[in-house]
Amino acid sequence: MVTLANLLDGHQPDKASITIPNGPTVSYGEFGGEVERVAGLLAASGLKRGRAVSIVLGNGLDFMVIFLAVTRSGAIAAPLNAAYTVEEFKFYMEDADAQLVIVSKGADAALTAAADLSVPCAVAELDEKGHVTIAKNGSELTKGVDVTPPSPNDIALFLHTSGTTSRPKGVPLTHANLMASLGNIVSTYELSEEDTALVVMPLFHVHGLIGVSLSSLRSGGTIVIPPRFSASTFWQDQSDTDATWYSAVPTIHQILLMRADDDGAPKKSFRFIRSCSAALAPSVFSDLENRFNSPVLEAYGMTEASHQMSSNLLPPGSRTPGTVGVGTGVEIGIMSDTGSLLDTGKKGEVVIKGANVTPGYHNNPEANSEAFTNGWFRTGDQGELSDSMVLTLTGRLKELINRGGEKISPLEVDA
Repeated sequence: MVTLANLLDGHQPDKASITIPNGPTVSYGEFGGEVERVAGLLAASGLKRGRAVSIVLGNGLDFMVIFLAVTRSGAIAAPLNAAYTVEEFKFYMEDADAQLVIVSKGADAALTAAADLSVPCAVAELDEKGHVTIAKNGSELTKGVDVTPPSPNDIALFLHTSGTTSRPKGVPLTHANLMASLGNIVSTYELSEEDTALVVMPLFHVHGLIGVSLSSLRSGGTIVIPPRFSASTFWQDQSDTDATWYSAVPTIHQILLMRADDDGAPKKSFRFIRSCSAALAPSVFSDLENRFNSPVLEAYGMTEASHQMSSNLLPPGSRTPGTVGVGTGVEIGIMSDTGSLLDTGKKGEVVIKGANVTPGYHNNPEANSEAFTNGWFRTGDQGELSDSMVLTLTGRLKELINRGGEKISPLEVDA
């Protein structure tokens, strides 16, 4: 498999690919056909290869169809959070140089932003049979064309860093980046067509999109996509679909733990539980394993790495609370301020190499100069590697406090 256009190849056509609770279930054959049809509609409407399409849709089958159709057509998918303000939408659309904005009905802020930027809009809807309709200027697109598939080095996905300490930076990810990351994730968790993943993270973020949804489709498994995370329906969805795993941030794990007994959560449910995107407290790790009798695997990811860089391993492999495991198809090192690699047991900046790493920030040579050293990507995270190459994160470099000439993490400062 070399591009996302090949993502659905080789899977059983009658096997369920996506299930929507209280909605349709579509097979791999149906889903692949729908992606191909919508890609043809978009291409026939004038969509240009190599330019971005802003996607403002909630979690659902329509998002997955539109996302893969955009990338199948050779354009660049740029998903956005539907909760953004008009000004936020304008920044992200303009920075991506969006040629089209695809929205759901009622996405007023996104529509206003697009109008202010004179970017054309299209409205996507999903019917009860799982078919996507797209309307531009009030007219439904009905004419399609055959589409030439993208190349591995073409940009497939355009996202932004969080921008917590600076202006958000545009992160282009190629088809090759994404396919490498998906292969790493499938291998790490031994995903197969027997697995069903329950999607609780937003699809506009790498965690939900790459870490769960696309990786499951890469393996031939099934994804269950509720419109949003709801603790009150989580266990019913798990029971109805026999979901074998889910991945979430620690806050969601804690909510599920707090409600587990009241909601009648089973004592054993998942093949494994994955945690990523924020540090998981060792106490929560233990409580999750004890309550749900499932191995908890904490992972480490970031947008620039097409999500996953390291993870704790399935039994009988090691998993250690408070660590983010070992590199998963990614080379990990610890670097000093001067750019030299440090020995195990030494704290420094976490750096990575791998086929999943972005070719560089969008139109930002200064950021690229700072981020890449001797072929290593500098994550901005502080950490250390054990002798067995298990990674422990100790803070963000920009958050380090200078105390008496020694840089220490806020995590080490007494409350």
